[in-house]
Amino acid sequence: MSEHEDQTPESIPAKRQPRKMPRLLSVSAVALVIAVAAEGIWHRQSQEKAVAAWTDAAAIPTVDIVHPTKGAPRQQIVLPGDIHAWYEAPIYARVNGYLKNWYFDFGAQVKKGQVLADIETPEIDAQLTAAKAKLNAASAAVKVRDAEAQFAKTTYARWQNSPPGVVSVQERETKQADYESGIARLNAAKADMAAAQADIDRLQSLENFKQVVAPFDGTVTARETDIGALINAGSAGNAQLFSVADTHKVRIYVKVPQRLTGNIHPGLTAELRLPQYPGKVFTAKATTTTRSVNTSSRTLLVELQADNPDGLLQPGTYVEAQLNLPSDPNTVLIPASAILFRQHGLEVAVVGDDDKVTLKKIGLGRNLGVQVEVTDGLLLSDRIVDSPPDSLGFGDIVRIASRPAPGNPPNGPEEEAEAN
Repeated sequence: MSEHEDQTPESIPAKRQPRKMPRLLSVSAVALVIAVAAEGIWHRQSQEKAVAAWTDAAAIPTVDIVHPTKGAPRQQIVLPGDIHAWYEAPIYARVNGYLKNWYFDFGAQVKKGQVLADIETPEIDAQLTAAKAKLNAASAAVKVRDAEAQFAKTTYARWQNSPPGVVSVQERETKQADYESGIARLNAAKADMAAAQADIDRLQSLENFKQVVAPFDGTVTARETDIGALINAGSAGNAQLFSVADTHKVRIYVKVPQRLTGNIHPGLTAELRLPQYPGKVFTAKATTTTRSVNTSSRTLLVELQADNPDGLLQPGTYVEAQLNLPSDPNTVLIPASAILFRQHGLEVAVVGDDDKVTLKKIGLGRNLGVQVEVTDGLLLSDRIVDSPPDSLGFGDIVRIASRPAPGNPPNGPEEEAEAN
């Protein structure tokens, strides 16, 4: 038996048996690669989903929420106004002539009936003299006609009472006609006398207008003439001579916007402030209105009245009138920053229970600076977006600022583990 024949299977070298190991290693390596690849694919898909979710969450705007608050039980509005005198009258001449003298300048206190100026009226003086002469002539004519009428009456009575046959009928009728004619001439003379007297009375009245007098107690607020000035009667095209104002009380006129007219009533109190008296407040009360809204300004003219014992409230003065009005119970206050100025008007963004936005139209009241009054369109329970983005629209979903916001998307297995 040869050397090779003496070898048993157990004595065969071990080098031939390990040939199966590389195959096992190859299979294991392939499986590992597949597992790693599957893990990578799964991780990438998971990360993509996380990034997509984070992106969607980050796209939702975060907003601050405010709630409307009730307005004050009373509201105060400040409106511009003008002060007018209790009585004020421009004074014009009633006769033609020349100003002879004036006695009071503007600023003077005058009493009713006090003479402000004298006017020379030579034409009226001449007409009055002629009228008096005419009256004298008419009076003399009346005396003559009266004597003639009395004589004609006596003659007619004597002829009328004559016995029948003594005086003819024709002569009796002639005397009657003379009597009736005398009466007619007497009446005509009396009429001329009355006309002459009426002309004198007219001219005498004009003579009284030579003195320009104050129509009531007050202050001379203007003097528009001087000595020697030509005076024309009437106001058409002529300058006034004086202006007198009674300022023991004053009237203040303010224009109230239409939306506030429902709260205006007589007895409403107001506080008056004038630029020339800083820190000083005057009181006034509403007395009447025009009861008609001006169509061009949509305002109601309101008259206030105030006592003016010191004369500090001067006619023509600009005044700020603060009216104390009862508030509308439906009026609420919101920040001015919550208003959206859109093409459909003023709106606010209201967040519902599902965090979706609804745009509500509102009626705007007073602008109080940081806050504004809303007269309709909102409830106290509404959740309003403060400082809304310009892109915010109806139906958009928002996140309330007090809720947690999404973090950054995970970038790897470690960050994903931390995120989980």
